[in-house]
Amino acid sequence: MKRVSGKEMCRALERQGWHLDRIRGSHHVYKNASGSLVSVPVHGSKTLKPGTQRGIMKDAGLTEADL
Repeated sequence: MKRVSGKEMCRALERQGWHLDRIRGSHHVYKNASGSLVSVPVHGSKTLKPGTQRGIMKDAGLTEADL
């Protein structure tokens, strides 16, 4: 799996139609048209841990190609 940073994950979500709902500390919360929420930890250019990245991708319905 291609490892990405929180910033890159946010860009991938926005390309798929998610929009930024709110920011609480370092967590960016994205919402889609159906009302689902996904939280992305953004710590500069630090890459996401594999399990965290997999969970976000699963919740958002993203594939490897979307990154």
